[in-house]
Amino acid sequence: MSRIVLLTAPDYVNPKKGDWYTDQILLEDQLIATELKKQGYEVVRADWSGDLSAYRQDVWVCRAMWDYFHRFDAFESWLSGIRQMQIVYNTPELISWNLDKHYLLDLEEQGVPIAPTVYLHKGEQCHLTALLEQNNWNKAVFKPAVSGAARETYAFSLEEAQQYESRLNMLLQSENMIVQEFQQNIVDRGEFSLMVFGGKYSHAVLKKAKSGDFRVQDDFGGSVHDYEPTASEIEFALNAVSACPSEPLYARADMFYDNQGNPAVGELELIEPELWFRHSPNSASLFASALHTRVAETHLANA
Repeated sequence: MSRIVLLTAPDYVNPKKGDWYTDQILLEDQLIATELKKQGYEVVRADWSGDLSAYRQDVWVCRAMWDYFHRFDAFESWLSGIRQMQIVYNTPELISWNLDKHYLLDLEEQGVPIAPTVYLHKGEQCHLTALLEQNNWNKAVFKPAVSGAARETYAFSLEEAQQYESRLNMLLQSENMIVQEFQQNIVDRGEFSLMVFGGKYSHAVLKKAKSGDFRVQDDFGGSVHDYEPTASEIEFALNAVSACPSEPLYARADMFYDNQGNPAVGELELIEPELWFRHSPNSASLFASALHTRVAETHLANA
């Protein structure tokens, strides 16, 4: 277990042409690789969907596999094929749990606050106006239950609900969806992302949407800022991560303040989250140390 394989999307393995998006992926992986090499590991990067037979005995770490939600059937098949491996981080079991936003129900059942959410299943039909009226929502968002990068995510008011209903019902023909009460503080205050490695807080960033938008992702013009969370925000994030079925090697807790001003979880990102090592000088070292500890524990368990 002396080699670490950073799994990424095929376009990011050996990109022929750089852009700001690809450059930041390469920089993040370089920061991790540098720290892992200090721990004595060889580090390679590889396409998660390619031929990985030469790496079957190595440690795999899921990184910028940002195409999986566009190739979900292939990803599920791949995930099924690696379930018996004990050297994949995060584990296939955790990834499976985190894939579908129904995991938010599990968090809520364990006392972790989330946005008010209605789950819609493939094949259903939804009357959006009635749904908002029943829940006393003046504004809402719908999105796929399995998604990333704000794919097919729409915000609308009660008065606009009828305009969006046909789009929602078209999507319901092929996938599960969720509808959530719109959270104004995500626009006004931003979304806070706290990184947790090996159960310990590392660093945080603040993500803000561009003027006139509600999506904080940089794909849509959102911006990322350094952020120093309060002690209560760190405790909140750690409690949310501790509600996972098992302890992740790495987790990103995306949190916000709800419409009543209380902290809530928007997402727990456990599959291939951007972790913004470049925003915190010591964070890649903390990640590498947490990974080294986890690998050592696995080695002892298998000895």
